[in-house]
Amino acid sequence: MSENRGTAQPAGAGVFSVADLKRRMAEREAAKAAEEVRHMQAQEEKQKAVMAEFHKPPERTADQLMQLVMGLVNHAAESGQSEVQVYRFPNALCSDGGRRINNAEPDWPDSLEGRPKLAYEFWHDHLRPLGFGLKAEVLEYPGGMPGDIGFFLTWK
Repeated sequence: MSENRGTAQPAGAGVFSVADLKRRMAEREAAKAAEEVRHMQAQEEKQKAVMAEFHKPPERTADQLMQLVMGLVNHAAESGQSEVQVYRFPNALCSDGGRRINNAEPDWPDSLEGRPKLAYEFWHDHLRPLGFGLKAEVLEYPGGMPGDIGFFLTWK
């Protein structure tokens, strides 16, 4: 049985040209790109809202914060740990994007802005006198650059 390749197939259901395939693929890619843009815009809006929230004064009193922190510390100590993460924030809340923290420069607290600065001051005024240390470190490196920053209370 030989196949006649020169014979045109009838136009009907399930028959399409390469041009049709290319068009459908381009439409699919365009829709995918548009969805990614929408997702990125939504993420950007969420990030802006979070950043605005980080610049507002905290709603808890120093006593309420102390109770929360002591609960975290107590739980961590009972689990045999000698440090606990007490805060996480975007590197954009550092004037240098977290560079000084990443490089463990002694003046890293000077780069803090907004609530992270208030958190540092809370440690300095309330927890440091009790013997707690504060360690700041970059928690992730998206695209090889510093991302979120974490504050850890330490004791030994």
